[in-house]
Amino acid sequence: MDHAIVFDTAGGPDVLRLVPVEVGAPGSGEVRIRHRAIGINFIDTYQRSGLYPVALPSGLGQEAAGVVEAVGAGVTHVAPGDRVAYAGGTPGAYSTARLLPASVLVKLPETIGDDAAASMMLQGMTVEYLVRRTFRVEPGMTVLWHAIAGGVGQIALQWLKAMDVTIIGTVGSEDKAALARGMGCHHVINYRDEDVVARVREITGGKGVPVVYDSVGKDTFRVSLDCLARRGTFVSFGNASGPVPDIAPLQLAGKGSLYVTRPRLADYIATREELEESSGELFSRVADGTLSIRPSHRFALADAAKAHRALENRETTGSVILEP
Repeated sequence: MDHAIVFDTAGGPDVLRLVPVEVGAPGSGEVRIRHRAIGINFIDTYQRSGLYPVALPSGLGQEAAGVVEAVGAGVTHVAPGDRVAYAGGTPGAYSTARLLPASVLVKLPETIGDDAAASMMLQGMTVEYLVRRTFRVEPGMTVLWHAIAGGVGQIALQWLKAMDVTIIGTVGSEDKAALARGMGCHHVINYRDEDVVARVREITGGKGVPVVYDSVGKDTFRVSLDCLARRGTFVSFGNASGPVPDIAPLQLAGKGSLYVTRPRLADYIATREELEESSGELFSRVADGTLSIRPSHRFALADAAKAHRALENRETTGSVILEP
């Protein structure tokens, strides 16, 4: 019997339950995938808590790697036995097996293991669109990235270093600061002990940065705006500390004609062509050694609630996976 994590009501980690499920055979355009590794991301906690409402009862999880067990009618680009991975779509990755539209799956190169794939699909493609398409970072720029020691942050740090970009990263502890420095972050700011805006202005000779990438949300929003150079861009792509407060457009003008955007991965991999391009770019960065991807924390599927507590308490660094 297969199993899945489900929840019937929005709330804290304790609402998550492991239950037996009958997966069944794939329908037209579908595949049945057996998971080998499952990624955990902050969006999972937003859906569980109700910040991002989902129809209840619901499964959970946006990302996993595994093996195709069966395919439905009309499926041609993957076959039983293929190693595949996915990110996004209907929640339900926290499971031993599931049915999925074949269109969301990409084949994994032999050089990328299951744990690495589950650690990087959502986070890696997020970095790809953030630095290449939401705001195109160019060599020689200086950028500010909040939560640089997190899963997305560590991938971004490696990606941007390879582009000859100067990275200012914020962290919330000395352990995370040491980790970021060890990975080569040029300037690390512990926001618990330092004035982030003053340090960014000092590092940039008073000018500020052209772009801030912020997945923290409420706690860093105002700081992010004050770190931007004239006509700078604030990229909000997460709400780890809570949703970003409202801001009047005139305030953006008063701070230097700033730009604010709130992108999401789904809009950057909306077509099969975009999905293949984004995942292909990610896989090539792993293949050429630009990115080294490995999970930092592992939990059993049955311990999903424990994993969520660790993530929300900011006790983790890097990527977190569940083992089915």
